[in-house]
Amino acid sequence: MPGVDEVFRALNDPSRRLLLDKLFVEDGQTLGELCGHLPGMTRFGVMNHLRVLEEGGLITTRRRGRSKLHYLNPVPIRLVHDRWISKYTEPKVGAIADLKVRVEEENS
Repeated sequence: MPGVDEVFRALNDPSRRLLLDKLFVEDGQTLGELCGHLPGMTRFGVMNHLRVLEEGGLITTRRRGRSKLHYLNPVPIRLVHDRWISKYTEPKVGAIADLKVRVEEENS
């Protein structure tokens, strides 16, 4: 499994995030289909972005005949969320939920 640095590196670019969003909506796209989402970018440029995403473990590929299909792998994003995001947001979200309950009780 790639490390956290590779995941953050892969997520650092808006074009790569767009590719992930497109795979989230429709998984198993070919290079040609993914190139259609980035019309201002060369095929080689999209291939490089896909390589970085694969190195980060964010996508996997599978051959189907002559085509290579790209699939989203959400596990590394979840691991980053669990390690870096949830521990910082959990106390604040809990405090906001408690505040909401208190305000609703006062307004009842």
